Amino acid sequence: MFLLYVLLIVAGTAWLAKARSTDWDDALRVAIYPINGDGGEFTSEHIASLSFDSFNEIENYFEREADRYGLVLDHPVDVYLSKPLDKNPPLPPAEQSPLGVMWWSLKLRYWAWRNDNYEYPKDIKLFVIYFDPEKHKYLRHSLGLQKGLIGIVNVFSGDRMERDNKVIIAHELLHTIGATDKYDAASNLPFYPAGYAEPEKDPVLPQDMAEIMGGRIPVTQTRAKAPESLDETVIGEATAMEIRWLDDR
Repeated sequence: MFLLYVLLIVAGTAWLAKARSTDWDDALRVAIYPINGDGGEFTSEHIASLSFDSFNEIENYFEREADRYGLVLDHPVDVYLSKPLDKNPPLPPAEQSPLGVMWWSLKLRYWAWRNDNYEYPKDIKLFVIYFDPEKHKYLRHSLGLQKGLIGIVNVFSGDRMERDNKVIIAHELLHTIGATDKYDAASNLPFYPAGYAEPEKDPVLPQDMAEIMGGRIPVTQTRAKAPESLDETVIGEATAMEIRWLDDR
């Protein structure tokens, strides 16, 4: 009975938060919590170099894209930087059973509440975990959860990686407010037309930009390349509808 009560409270809170996150009456307040994922000095130094200005590119990106869709709110996202955390969030379950995922989601939200060191109001919590690229060739898949408005973002440390990192952070931020992936997980190729920045382009390939939730710039039917920065991405119409920037057609 107690667990059912907890689930009902969580569900109700998540519904209210979701509705608030996409009404676009006010700017979304996004708090970023940096975490040293490998405990190394290089990563520690990179985190120490971060400032509020480090994430202006994300704010500017959402301003630019909102303007394309005629959103009344001209500054839809505010990004704030919290103090670094010294704890890692719970890992998702190895087996993706519905019960296991639900239990992990509850644990993650509890962990996020217990480890929230940003004392000011926020709508979305993004826990950005940094790793030294000299020590880690591959990173776990990042996650953005609409339930709880929480993101777990795995990125590489170092100034030269920051433009790539902003693309990943923006992608996961969009997940938290309802945007879905628009690429094939097996091939990483964007779906046509929703995962294409310019699906009506003639000829359609090669594309010049990436749809942010499509993840990559389609070059041929079998090849796509990663965007180098947010300047090479757009929010496509399908994504704009999911986040309520555009009415269903």
